[in-house]
Amino acid sequence: MSMVRRNRRKPVALVALALAGVVLTGCTTSTANSGAGSTTTGSTASSPAAKPLSVSISPAGTAPVAPANPIVVTAANGRLGAVTVTDTATNTPITGTSSPDRTTWTSNQQLGYGATYQVAATGIGADGHSVSQSATLHTVTPAAQTYPSLVPAPAAGSDFGVGQVIEVLFDHTVTDKAAAEKALTVTSTPSQPGGWYWISSKEVHYRPENYWQPGTTVNVNIGVYGVDLGGGVYGKASRTMTLHIHDSWVAKADGHTEKMQIFHNDQLVNTMDISLGSPGKPTHEGVHVISQKSPSVVMDSCTYGVCPGEPGYYKETVLLDERISNDGEFVHSAPWSVGSQGSTNVSHGCVNLSPANAQWFYSHFNPGDVVDISNSGGKTLPVWDTYGDWELSWDQYRAGSALNG
Repeated sequence: MSMVRRNRRKPVALVALALAGVVLTGCTTSTANSGAGSTTTGSTASSPAAKPLSVSISPAGTAPVAPANPIVVTAANGRLGAVTVTDTATNTPITGTSSPDRTTWTSNQQLGYGATYQVAATGIGADGHSVSQSATLHTVTPAAQTYPSLVPAPAAGSDFGVGQVIEVLFDHTVTDKAAAEKALTVTSTPSQPGGWYWISSKEVHYRPENYWQPGTTVNVNIGVYGVDLGGGVYGKASRTMTLHIHDSWVAKADGHTEKMQIFHNDQLVNTMDISLGSPGKPTHEGVHVISQKSPSVVMDSCTYGVCPGEPGYYKETVLLDERISNDGEFVHSAPWSVGSQGSTNVSHGCVNLSPANAQWFYSHFNPGDVVDISNSGGKTLPVWDTYGDWELSWDQYRAGSALNG
C-alpha cells in the first residue's frame, strides 16, 4: 500500500477562485493557517469537496443607502472573526452585535446621513482557512428631514383616560404615507385592535377600535429616522412614548334633558344640571375627549371673530376649565348661567356647570377622559378637531390608513 502526499496549495487556490465571485467594493484575500501537507493511508479516492467559505457585506453595491438599514456582515460555510466598521469622517467605530454562532454581525448604532463607512471583516473556515472582505458604504443626503411631534407630548405625563388618541405631526409633507405608517408601531397590554388614520399629509392619528381598557399600557414607537418618506424627505428622529390608561371616566351630556350623567367604570356616579351652546352657537355633537385642563382661562370672543365694539363681544376669566375641542369648547364653571342650567342652552358652545359641580368635575376628569354630547343642535365634531376620531365608525377609520386603502 503506497503513501500519497497531497499538496495543500490546491484547496487555497479553490477558495480564492470561489471568492472572486463576491460582488463588493474593496479587496478579498485568503490565507492558510499552516503550510504542512496532509497524509492519508488506504484508498486514494478523493473526499467530497468542502463548500467554500465566503463573507458578504450588506447593503451591497455603490448606491447611497438609507441609514435606517443596518450594516450586516455574514459568513457562509464558516464563522466571522474580526469585524470593524468605521465612520471615515470622524474615524470613530460603529458598534454591533454578533449572532451566537458568529455567522452574522449587525450594527446596532444609528448611522448618519451623508456619511461614509469603511467595513472590514474576516471569515474563518472549519479547516482554519481565512478570508478577508472590505467595502465602503455611503448613506443618503436627504433633500429635507422631517421631525415627528407627538400629541400628547411625552413630557405632559403618562396617565390618560380611555378616549386618548395618539397624534403624530410632521413638519414636512409626507408623500409616501405607507412607508411612514410601516415605521409607526403601537402595542398595548392587554392587546387591543387599533389603527392609523391620516388627517392630512402632515398628520396621522391612532386610536383603538373601542375605548382603551382601564389599566392598559400603551407603547408608541415612531421609528422614522433614516426612512424615506417620499420626495427626498427622510425622518429626522425616531421617538418613543409610553401611556398608562387610568379608570374609565365618561360624561354624557344631553341637550334635551339639560343633564350630564357621569359614569365611572360604567357605573353612574353623578348627575349634573348643564347648559350647552345656545341655538346661535350650538355645541358640537359627538364624542369629545379632554385634551387640557387649567384652573383658569381668559376667554376672548375675538379669537373666533367677535371683537371689541361688536355685538356679543366678551373677554373674561373663567375658572375650572377642561378643553374638549380646539375651537373653544370647554367644560367649566359658569356661575352666571346657574339659573339656566338644567333648563335652557345659553352658552357660547361650552358645557356650563355650577361652581360646585365644576369643582367636582375638575377633581375627577383628566386628559383622555370622555365627554359625549348629544341633542345639542350642533354639527358633529370634525375628525380633525382634537379629538374627533371617535366620530368615525371603525370601518371608516381603518379606511383612512395608507396600508388599508
